Amino acid sequence: MKPRPTPIPPSPGQESVWDYPRPAIWEDTTKHIRIIFNDIVLAETRRAKRVLETSHPPIYYIPAEDIKLEYLIETPRQTWCEWKGKCLYYNVVVGDKQVANAAWRYFKPTPHFTEIRDYYGFYPRPMDACYVDDELVIPQAGNLYGGWITSDLVGPFKGEPGTMGW
Repeated sequence: MKPRPTPIPPSPGQESVWDYPRPAIWEDTTKHIRIIFNDIVLAETRRAKRVLETSHPPIYYIPAEDIKLEYLIETPRQTWCEWKGKCLYYNVVVGDKQVANAAWRYFKPTPHFTEIRDYYGFYPRPMDACYVDDELVIPQAGNLYGGWITSDLVGPFKGEPGTMGW
């Protein structure tokens, strides 16, 4: 196991992902969350939930009512998260542009995550743009995680090469 890296001290108004708990938790947020794909506002809400876990930028989960679900096509892919439970994936298809397994939801969440059952997460990397309060999100590095990095967060963040053992 790699040793824990030295956390970057947060400035006023910032959060350190190293202060987030393990196991993961969720919390409500009223931040303005917006996802754009192929020139369509795919999702927009002020009723998101964010999942926080040590060393990870938050993942924002958006209620189904605030997503244009007609652009999500369920796939056979399923995964299991020890904290959140059983997960289904969705292709995002808008016009002639599509990306495989770019969204997901926990259809059988664990008891601590039942509140995110009808909420969807989106990988920010394949989207045209994801915003938190009008700030363009930087996608978490790597292909495994779906964290949304904004200027109010400090790391280092899990996902870069060599960070799997954190």
